Amino acid sequence: MTYPFIPPAGPSAPQSVCFRSEGTLAASFEKHGSSLHTGRHANVRLSPAAAGTGVVFQRRLRSGRVVAVPARWQARVSQPLCTALQAPDGTLVRTVEHLLAALSALAIDNALVEIDAEELPIFDGSATPWCEAIRDAGRVDLDVPRTMIKVLRSVEVRDGRRSLRIEPAERLSIAAHLALAHFGEMRWEGVITPESFVRDLAPSRSFGRLKWALPAKLYTYLTRRPVLRGANLSTTAGIVGGRIIGGMRVPEEPVRHRVLDLVGDLSLAGHSILGRVTAAHTGHELNHALVAKLMRDPFAWEIVGATAA
Repeated sequence: MTYPFIPPAGPSAPQSVCFRSEGTLAASFEKHGSSLHTGRHANVRLSPAAAGTGVVFQRRLRSGRVVAVPARWQARVSQPLCTALQAPDGTLVRTVEHLLAALSALAIDNALVEIDAEELPIFDGSATPWCEAIRDAGRVDLDVPRTMIKVLRSVEVRDGRRSLRIEPAERLSIAAHLALAHFGEMRWEGVITPESFVRDLAPSRSFGRLKWALPAKLYTYLTRRPVLRGANLSTTAGIVGGRIIGGMRVPEEPVRHRVLDLVGDLSLAGHSILGRVTAAHTGHELNHALVAKLMRDPFAWEIVGATAA
């Protein structure tokens, strides 16, 4: 079955489709744009992939050689302010979290992502452009039952006031809070479905305080580090004092964006996860620490069919 469009949720909207089979894109599509950290232009093409492939990035180097980088937690490497994946030969693909979140939330289990640069486009700092492209392309069922990771016991990671815990549940739900100076406590809680992700999380943008932007840019140029070179008011939500320039797109936008990033980082487990996540001031490093700790504990999870979800 092909799903060309997943409608936004609302009081009269139908219940979320329950995907029993692995899925891929019904058609290929291309996206182009500048990147957040390198500031360079990138061309990306997403194509359908066979069952069992997962999400695989295929980076074309200047030499013409193509390097495959799987979207799996074992390939993740630490990079500033983003999620990055690395092939055994050192080839990087980074700032993948928004695309991975959209693919995961919209139940695209298998896809090939061809890219001619190190970093994916950032667009407006949200996941909405990816969601729109995926929804336009559509989802098609593959002739293989869908499997999921079911959490069997609680796993937790901490770093000072930052904490992240996952515990058994029948669906993926997230309860997150974040406190920023001049904003106070911000919270979001909900079940992650295609509808809730598209409506509540995808519009939220990467954010940062303007008072740190120019010093950070100067530092990265002086040290030749490709960090935040493409950050501007078109690609991020700029914070001044206790407000976001131009206003928030969704209520308490910063905490929602942290949840968006978390959905993308959790997808590196390789399957959709059934569990309840509680997050306090989380970020990429803690997200990846949780995934690694969970996956390295064979007694904390099991693989189940989607019919058991």
